[in-house]
Amino acid sequence: MLTSLCFTVLFRLLSCNNVVGFEPASNVIPRGFNSEQSSSGLNAIDFRQLVGSTDINESRGRFAKEYPNANNLAIASVKTACADLVAQVAVSHTPVSEIDQARTLLFFAFGFSYMGAFQCWYQVNIFKKFFDVDRFTSQSWEDKLKDKEGLISHAAQTLLDMTVSTIVYLPTFYLFQAAVFSGSTDPSVWLSQTFDSLNNNFSKDEFDLIRIWGPADLDCFSVPLYLRLPSRHAVSFLYITYFSFLRCS
Repeated sequence: MLTSLCFTVLFRLLSCNNVVGFEPASNVIPRGFNSEQSSSGLNAIDFRQLVGSTDINESRGRFAKEYPNANNLAIASVKTACADLVAQVAVSHTPVSEIDQARTLLFFAFGFSYMGAFQCWYQVNIFKKFFDVDRFTSQSWEDKLKDKEGLISHAAQTLLDMTVSTIVYLPTFYLFQAAVFSGSTDPSVWLSQTFDSLNNNFSKDEFDLIRIWGPADLDCFSVPLYLRLPSRHAVSFLYITYFSFLRCS
């Protein structure tokens, strides 16, 4: 049930974007479409007809603009669950009929709570309070490299995010994991298992955070603000796929 929901929602999220230049091969055009066909297949408008009307795209855009927090919660939770599904099916070669839905539920809840709620809150509110993110990210690369104050702020944002990942991200994940898989409803058992997991995995987890999110944060915090979340979501999807395979397989 959850697996089907994740794939359906992800498909809708992707299909509601403008897919300019996407031209499927002509031999997969469904019969009955009355649209102009280019020599290489469907044009962008035809593809939108294939996956849904432009009304969906417009509704999606209005929803994202009017309810940015709810929109981010939806993307973060579905993205995180889908990353786990990729880890299970594509990386671990688990048959679809044998997918661990409790594990996918773990990542859905973690994505909703940490990435969709907490991470969005602190990166919007805390970062804007302490850092002049708009000025630095709007500059050209040539100007950025000459902006000493901006570079210091950029490094500080990266250091702050790495610190939060260490003291909040990892403990939160292992707490959620214990809550789902411990078989106990006693929070003290969850906390005990959380500390055990942190103690056993900290060196490897911290090394992975530094080598993956260090460079990723330097890039994400340097691009214009409208590209920051898409950049983070892209890296996050790959990282969670790896982390799911590493800690839940």
